[in-house]
Amino acid sequence: MRFPLAIFPALLAAVLLVLAPAVTARADLFGGKMTLRDENKMGHDFDQIIRAQQNMVGDTYITDYVAGVVARVVTGKRPMPFHVKSAVIANPLINAFAIPGGYIYVFTGLIQSVTTESQLAGVIAHELAHVSQRHVVSRIEKQKKITLLSTAGMLAGLLLGVAGGGGNAAQAGQALVLGSQGVATAAMLHYSQEDEREADHVGLNSLVKAGYNPEGLPQTFQIMLKNKWYDNSSNMPSYLSTHPGTEDRITYLNDRIARMPKSFLERKDDNTRLNRVQVLIRARMSPANTALAYWDDKEESEYKPMDYVGRGITLERLKRIDEAQAAFEKALSLAKDDPLVVREAGIFFFKAGQADRAAALLQKAAIMDKDDAMALFYLARLQAEAKQYAEAARNMRKVNELVPEDWEVHQHLGMILGESGDTFGGNLHLAYAGVYSMRLGKAREYMQRARDLAQTQEQKDRVRELEDTIKARAEIRK
Repeated sequence: MRFPLAIFPALLAAVLLVLAPAVTARADLFGGKMTLRDENKMGHDFDQIIRAQQNMVGDTYITDYVAGVVARVVTGKRPMPFHVKSAVIANPLINAFAIPGGYIYVFTGLIQSVTTESQLAGVIAHELAHVSQRHVVSRIEKQKKITLLSTAGMLAGLLLGVAGGGGNAAQAGQALVLGSQGVATAAMLHYSQEDEREADHVGLNSLVKAGYNPEGLPQTFQIMLKNKWYDNSSNMPSYLSTHPGTEDRITYLNDRIARMPKSFLERKDDNTRLNRVQVLIRARMSPANTALAYWDDKEESEYKPMDYVGRGITLERLKRIDEAQAAFEKALSLAKDDPLVVREAGIFFFKAGQADRAAALLQKAAIMDKDDAMALFYLARLQAEAKQYAEAARNMRKVNELVPEDWEVHQHLGMILGESGDTFGGNLHLAYAGVYSMRLGKAREYMQRARDLAQTQEQKDRVRELEDTIKARAEIRK
């Protein structure tokens, strides 16, 4: 349930070693053609690699918001050949990408950079158009001889910006997939101008059909270009490195939009949820001093309750606990029945060691939003500390259902179950904690303990499922 910002260039190596053999075998088997089933399998494998190597956001308030925007965009794309699945990556780069099979990933840096939901939806619509139009798959199919290196190069090239943001790490990634044999060409590492034009066209259509303001798409590209021109930091939009011809595409999009009915351009977004998500991202994931400067520069007369929450989170990160508490008290005085305000105040008081105050707030937040993983996570930890193991296990299991691959959730659930006397369940979940934190030695150690404790057929089946999961993760590490 934490939000680190490290980036893992090893993603490229993992793609090279794991994904390409399966794609190659299937493509050769079908004479270079890939079916929707092949694409789904490719997407699933790729998703496992990404989740193992990248820092996935586990706060359901953030991920549910993004999923809602994605789902709305998909309504404008029917029929869509895939069930679209979204995830949020904790990374300050302005980026997003989609892969075959309908998997789409949005970076926190992109969410933070937009000013309207239509802008965020525009990028999502564009990315999903690459998937629905099968641009990546078509490139694979056009190769008469699909080799291990060229296939991995095409797919990994779309993620060069993910791994390195267009800097030295990206160059290293390119050398990794191309340097040793030079089978793939640099041109295969980028969408073509034709691909981009089609994705812009199809994406704009779906954006309009979904009820968004079409100006959101070119506006986001303009935001990216502005960052490219004026920002030489690590936050430069890596999105631009894998999506060529942005300036010409802005002109094309604006020309199309100018011919649309005026009513489309008058559509207004409700940006309330977006702004609340942005507060969480800024406060929790931006450098603390940078985040505090944002709230210091804002007139307090303009503060909303969530601004006090964001300020409080930031001050707590800076160990200015008294000031942080004052900010949370102010937020509660203004919005004592706002589930997100209550949740964040509860988390603060948990970290500040004020268990009774934290428990009351987290219990209230969990009642108001029964699917808030963060509220339930900290509530379960408080209950475990009070030795209320049945309640703690029930709530942590609910968190595990909401965020199934978070290693910290499995870690705490394993400890809760072990302390309650369920040693089989405790060892099983501690093994999963090892899997999802990529500490596979620990995972095997706890798996063996769970195997020794398994008595029922159901328990034995669960150990076998765990073993299969460990084997799959081990392949990613090779």
